[in-house]
Amino acid sequence: MEEKLGQEPSNLIKVVLFGPESTGKTTLAAQLADHYKTEWVPEYAREYLQDKWDREQKTCEPHDLVPIAYGQMELENRLAKSAHKVLVCDTDLLETKVYSEAYYTGTCDPILEKYAIKNQYDLYFLTYIDTPWVADDLRDKPDERERMFAYFKEALEKYNRNFIILKGDKATRLATAIEHIDKLLQNMIEFTPNDLEQLKSKGIPKEKVIRQIETFKEGIPFVELVKAAVVGNGILRFSDGEQKDLIQYFEDNRGDLDLLKFVPASGAASRMFKAMFNFLDAFDPKKETLAAYLERSGDKEAEKFTTHMDKLPFYGLIMDRIKGKAQNKDEEAYLFVKKMLSEDGLNYGFYPKGLLPFHKYGSETATPFKEHLKEAALYAKTDGKAHLHFTVSEQHDAMFNAEEKTVSPKISASTDTKFHIGYSNQKPSTDTIAVDMENKPFKNSDGSILFRPGGHGALIENLNDQDADIIFIKNIDNVVIDSNLEAVANSKKMLAGVLKKVQDKAFGYAKMLDGNDTPIDKLDEIKSFLEKDLNVRMSKNYEDLDVDTQSDILKDRLNRPIRICGMVKNEGEPGGGPFWIRDSEGNISLQIIESAQIDMDDSEQVGILKNSTHFNPVDLVCGVRNYKGEKYNLLNYVDEKQGFITGKTQEGKELKALELPGLWNGAMAFWNTLFVEVPLVTFNPVKTVNDLLKPTHQA
Repeated sequence: MEEKLGQEPSNLIKVVLFGPESTGKTTLAAQLADHYKTEWVPEYAREYLQDKWDREQKTCEPHDLVPIAYGQMELENRLAKSAHKVLVCDTDLLETKVYSEAYYTGTCDPILEKYAIKNQYDLYFLTYIDTPWVADDLRDKPDERERMFAYFKEALEKYNRNFIILKGDKATRLATAIEHIDKLLQNMIEFTPNDLEQLKSKGIPKEKVIRQIETFKEGIPFVELVKAAVVGNGILRFSDGEQKDLIQYFEDNRGDLDLLKFVPASGAASRMFKAMFNFLDAFDPKKETLAAYLERSGDKEAEKFTTHMDKLPFYGLIMDRIKGKAQNKDEEAYLFVKKMLSEDGLNYGFYPKGLLPFHKYGSETATPFKEHLKEAALYAKTDGKAHLHFTVSEQHDAMFNAEEKTVSPKISASTDTKFHIGYSNQKPSTDTIAVDMENKPFKNSDGSILFRPGGHGALIENLNDQDADIIFIKNIDNVVIDSNLEAVANSKKMLAGVLKKVQDKAFGYAKMLDGNDTPIDKLDEIKSFLEKDLNVRMSKNYEDLDVDTQSDILKDRLNRPIRICGMVKNEGEPGGGPFWIRDSEGNISLQIIESAQIDMDDSEQVGILKNSTHFNPVDLVCGVRNYKGEKYNLLNYVDEKQGFITGKTQEGKELKALELPGLWNGAMAFWNTLFVEVPLVTFNPVKTVNDLLKPTHQA
């Protein structure tokens, strides 16, 4: 029976009239259906509850809600079959969920809740309470219209629904609704039954695909840099004494906190060995000497590798395997690289980066996975337990599990830590559609739609599935040798101390705003805290707003996830940096921006880029709960306009691909953000195999 609460696939544009009782929904639904010569889905609850009232003189009870939901979806799916292009729904299951929580102590049947969230619609019209109250047998809350409207609006925001608030008289509302539906019709994409089945199998709503196609049509604008974030203006720098105090603050509170270390570890190490794959293709020791090749090609990467390969942690392993097979040193270097990369060798080029030998301690080597466990034992442990979560590629699941069984007991014994390790894969539902050069879905030769992985920004969904008081985020390849572990741990604890201090203050203010009649002087105090401690910039007209509106704005800005981002001095590493940016609505905020997001033809923007003093090492400490301990829905804080459109080819045809906003870029755009300077020793990424030759990776 449960599946009957789901929607049947269709090409229709589905709109929902959504809002408190007696706000004109039914009247507008009928008007819209008449305008578009289509069907409208009435509110089944009225028929069900009117019958109950007539028989028992009782209103809705909790046990009525699931039968009402079944009746509602049966109506919707039946009328969808005879609708023309547009289906107007007088309500949906999300509205039933809102009523359930508003009337019945915040509870909702799990099955009803599942489909209320899962079912998707193109647009919601949230009807405002500026219509007269009309009493009937079923309406019972004429004095709580504001509270109920707030509930409905909050639900749409919480579940990231596309919605428009409708105000005014009947004619104004109808005209506004028609304007927005007409825009949807203009951009309507016709999907075949096979297309719809493909979307269903991947868990991708049709509405999501349409929004992505719109992004291709509109393009993604460059960000507007206002200025580089520097120490004293966007980046915090703490003295040694201040750092010790912050570390102590974290340590003092650590026992009461749920801690988690989140490590993006997806993908193979193919990019890490790109230069050496090229070397194998370009160099033949039977035809020329290594010196002649290096002089002819100018291959600096191969020169560095072959000169210093004895410093690699896996040098002895490979040399044992090629022993006696080379005629000279040049052939030995070639065979070394071949054994390192070939499928019948170690196959490192297709290994997950997290499981490659990065460091050598005596006769043993250590993978990044192992080094992350050591780190977690120092700063992500409470009561002897450390929780870690790795995002990995599905094809590497077994390899990571095997590594855990091998190394976890050893590190557990040496650090007196019990490790709880979880894994997840990038979700198929985060893949993005590819389009042809006319912005139509790109079709493979078998007729299926081409979807591509959405990039590391897709991992915001994996992060959203985690829950803890403090989440430490660090890339899989950024690890240190044992002699630098203490410095890294202290830096992480310092960042966690910054988070805990600012979070404690934010929680106190958020709780205050949830009370009644916050004094005006306290509103000024909260505004000052947001501006000075959380880098929030208010709109220019803030001072002209009434007290209630100011209070709502402060509440909104306080109740957001917080990220503390470590920043290192820029020494020429490629990648993102900290900037103040201005969005399309004129709002200014602190963001981590990649060079690809900047218009390099704009000399003023390039000038701001050159003034950047720091670099993003992907060293984040995050707070994802509110003061009540409830986890935020992180998907509500993503700026979809910070993605990337790239040109690709498939089967010899040109196409456009969409990469989702980066995990620490647009995917966290609407978080509250602090940048803190951290020491260079904390930043040791391994982007190429030659990075393993650096002193910081020599144990």
